[in-house]
Amino acid sequence: MVVSPEHAPVNGMKRPHRSHRDVADELRDRIRSGALRPGQRMPTQAELADEFGVERGAVREALRILQGENLLANVSKGSPATVAETSRHVLSGRGSVEPQPTTVGLAPRIAAAFEAPHVEIDALCLTSISLTMAIGEPLRQIHAGQRKPAKVDVRVLLPSRDIDLAFPTAVDDEDDEDGQVHRRWLDQRNAQGQVLRHNLLALRASHGIDVHVSFRALPFTPPVKLYLINGSEALFAYYTLVKRGEEIDHEYLEMYDAQGAQSMLFPFQQGDGLRDTTFVEQSHLWFNALWGTISQDLRFAPGRK
Repeated sequence: MVVSPEHAPVNGMKRPHRSHRDVADELRDRIRSGALRPGQRMPTQAELADEFGVERGAVREALRILQGENLLANVSKGSPATVAETSRHVLSGRGSVEPQPTTVGLAPRIAAAFEAPHVEIDALCLTSISLTMAIGEPLRQIHAGQRKPAKVDVRVLLPSRDIDLAFPTAVDDEDDEDGQVHRRWLDQRNAQGQVLRHNLLALRASHGIDVHVSFRALPFTPPVKLYLINGSEALFAYYTLVKRGEEIDHEYLEMYDAQGAQSMLFPFQQGDGLRDTTFVEQSHLWFNALWGTISQDLRFAPGRK
C-alpha cells in the first residue's frame, strides 16, 4: 500500500473531468519536457484513455491535434502513434528542451525513467518534497500493472540536521530564538524522506522489485538542486531566495526561504551534443564525490544526522 504524502505535505487530489484538449496539453508537455522523446512509441489509445479517464474518441482527437502541430506521426486507429523526429525543433525552435518549473518538469521525467528495467535516480536537494510528489505517478502505474522495473536504486543527499542552514532562516535571529524555522524544515525533511523510502521499499513485498533507497547528510546548505536519472540525464535548478512570512507554532515569523517547487529545471541529456554530455558526466562525478567523501549516513530518527 502506498502511503499518501499529503500530510507531509503532498497533495493527492482526484483528477477532474478532462477534455480532449486537456489530454493534448498534457501530452504536449511530456513531449516538450523530453519525457516522450523523438521516435518513441506512444502508449496505446486504450492505455491513454484509461490513464486520463476519458473515452477513446477524446484520445484520438487529442492525438490528431498533436499530429497537426507536427509533434506526432503515424496517428491512426491501429498501431500506437510515435513522437515525430522533428518535435523537439518544433517546440523549442532551437533543437533543445526548454527549462520548466520543477512541478512541471520533474514528474514526466521520473515517470519515463520507470520504463527502464533498472531505474537509477540520484537527487541533491533541500528536502525531498518534489521527488516524493514526482514519484507518485510511476508508483501508481506499477500498482496498476502498467510498469514493472526489475530494479530501483534511489540515492538522496540532504542537508544535515546539525548545521546552521543558510536557508530557510529567520530574517531576524532574535525573532527565532527557539529555532522554529529549523524545526519546521527538519520536520519536512524527515517526513518526506520517510514517505519516499516507505513507498519505494513497499514495492519489494508487493511486486518483488529489487529496491534500494539510501540517504546521506551534507555538511552544507545546497544552493542548487540536482536530479540524475538513469545515468543519462541531469536536471539542474538554482534555489532562488525570497523573503516571506509564515505562522509557525502560533508565532508569525519572517524568513528567507527558497521556493524549490517553482525552481526552473534545466535539462541536460547525454548524447545531445558535447555541452550536455559533459554536464551529465561532471554532475555524476560531483554527486558521487559528495556521496563518498564529506557526507554522512542519514537516519530519520531524533538525535541523528
